[in-house]
Amino acid sequence: MTRLARFALIFFCSAGFALGNWQVVGSSDKPSPQPAVVYRHVDLEQTETGERATLDLALFSTKACRLQVINNSEGASLSAAVEPSDFLAGVNGGYFDPDFAPLGLRIVDGKTISRLTRGRLFTGVIASDNVIQIFRVAEFPSRRKWSAALECGPFLVDASKPVKGLEGERAARRTFAAVGSNERAALGFCPEATLADLGKMLATTLGDFKVQRALNLDGGSSSAFWFKREDGHVYYHPEQKAVRDFVVVVPR
Repeated sequence: MTRLARFALIFFCSAGFALGNWQVVGSSDKPSPQPAVVYRHVDLEQTETGERATLDLALFSTKACRLQVINNSEGASLSAAVEPSDFLAGVNGGYFDPDFAPLGLRIVDGKTISRLTRGRLFTGVIASDNVIQIFRVAEFPSRRKWSAALECGPFLVDASKPVKGLEGERAARRTFAAVGSNERAALGFCPEATLADLGKMLATTLGDFKVQRALNLDGGSSSAFWFKREDGHVYYHPEQKAVRDFVVVVPR
C-alpha cells in the first residue's frame, strides 16, 4: 500500500468514525418545587444528516433526592400513581411478562419483590440508598441493603462513551436513567430514537450535565415521563399501555 493510499484509508476510517454523531443545538430549563430538581429540554441534530431529535430530562441532585420504585401491580397510570404524593418526577420502569409479573430485579421500599435475572437485555441495575448508582449486572452488590433497585437494559453509555453494538435500525419511544457529573442523575424520555442513536445522544454533553453511565428502560408503548413544575402544572408523556412499575424522584 502506498503512503497516499494509507493516508486515504486512515482519513476515510476517521471520517467514518465521526459519522452519526449528535450535537446539542438548543436547551432550556424549567424549575420544579424543589430547587435541586429541574426539567431540561434538549434539542439535538445529527451532524451528517441534519436529523433532529429531542430529550426531556428530570435532572436532580443525588444529595438532595433519592429514587423510589413504585410497585404498580394494579396497572395504574403514571400520573395517577405520582400526583397525590410529594414525587417530583417519574418514568416507567422495567420489563414485565404477559402475566404482568416483573422481569429482573426489583427492590421496593427495601424489599426484593423480583430476583436478579441473567439475559441479553438485562445488562444493568439502577439502585438507590444514600447514593444513586448504575451497575453492570456482574458488578451489582446484592448483599448491600438498597432502598430501591430496578434491573433493565441494555446499557447505553459507559465511562461517558456510547456502548458499542447497540441496535441501530428500529426507532421507538425510549426512557432511560443516567448518572453523571457533579453528583447529579437524571430520568429521561426520547420520543423517537434507535438504541444506538440514544447512546450517542446521551454521550454528548447535555449543557452542564455529562453522563457517565446510562441505562435503557422499557421502551415503546411502555414509555412514560412525568415532571412536576414549580407552578404546579406538569409535563406528561403518558404511557400507551399499563406498565408494571415506575421509577420516581423523591426529596431526601
